[in-house]
Amino acid sequence: MKRLGYLSAFILPVFFITGYYLGGYWNYLTVAFVFVLEPLLDHLLGSEYKKLNEEEANNLLDSRFFDRVLYGWVFIQLGLLIWVVYVVSFGTLRFWYEWLGFVLSLGLITGGIGITVAHELGHRASHYEQFLSKLLLFTVGYMHFFIEHNRGHHKRVATPEDPATAREGENFYQFWLRSVSMGYLSAWNLENSRMEKKGKKRLSIKNQMIWFTIAPVIALLALFIIISLINGSPALNILWVLPAQAICAFTLLELVNYLEHYGLVRSARENGKYERVNPSHSWNADQRLSNFLLFELQRHSDHHAHASKPYQVLQHYDESPQLPMGYPTLVLLALVPPLWFHFMNPKLHQWRVRTSA
Repeated sequence: MKRLGYLSAFILPVFFITGYYLGGYWNYLTVAFVFVLEPLLDHLLGSEYKKLNEEEANNLLDSRFFDRVLYGWVFIQLGLLIWVVYVVSFGTLRFWYEWLGFVLSLGLITGGIGITVAHELGHRASHYEQFLSKLLLFTVGYMHFFIEHNRGHHKRVATPEDPATAREGENFYQFWLRSVSMGYLSAWNLENSRMEKKGKKRLSIKNQMIWFTIAPVIALLALFIIISLINGSPALNILWVLPAQAICAFTLLELVNYLEHYGLVRSARENGKYERVNPSHSWNADQRLSNFLLFELQRHSDHHAHASKPYQVLQHYDESPQLPMGYPTLVLLALVPPLWFHFMNPKLHQWRVRTSA
């Protein structure tokens, strides 16, 4: 069941390409699946709370299938983007609503699945897997996430120092501005510190943030020039479609960041240090289908408690604050602040009362 379940993510590119060739409003097919059909199936299929015993966990860890699914996604996404460049340059999209559906759908794929896979691979020790993580982040112009998430967010989560932890009463749009800007600056600070510890200059060629910043821009301009030469006219669609899908992709990432830690804080000790990260510092969700689709990202409590744990063995924790719905439903709720506060603030307060009793 787990093997088949994790293949569900691969249906999104199929919906995306099908929607394009059907034309018109069919370009929203991927959007409809993610935000309409998937939440309905989440409700019908229910949640999974089963905990793995040691033998079951070892069997899952020994199987290479789960790694190959991630590797397969990387090459599927790269192939999809090559196709996107072709249809954007030479295809049949005409009307604004077709373009909008096309870009939103692509952003859902590169952000919802692509960044999720990049996140998983970015926690691996293998240089090859880390390279694949950076490659996926390169396609959405968010390569600094590799530094900030691993060396910043995991260390500072659920504290005021963490840009990716949403404060109680902070709406998503305020959070987006703070997380995007401060996360980028934090990645620079972390990488500059690494350079200094190695005895190198901040503007050294070894500073990853220099390359993480300029590589997507150089690639976009190179692609524009090449397609323009082939086309015999400026390929202007390249200059806006790829950045637009990237913005959609990392906005979806920030929506997920927003709901994963909303209002949760770690206690400060007398020495000024914070308590150790534990499963109570992340919201958890156990909806079966959305966990398959997102490679168990919703079991975020276990992920933060054990950051190196592969996705297929992440588990439910009874002591974690629990989300009542999967991410696809909750990200829509987060886009409407009054509804989000009405729904989540009471749950946050109930959680605090329960844990302080």
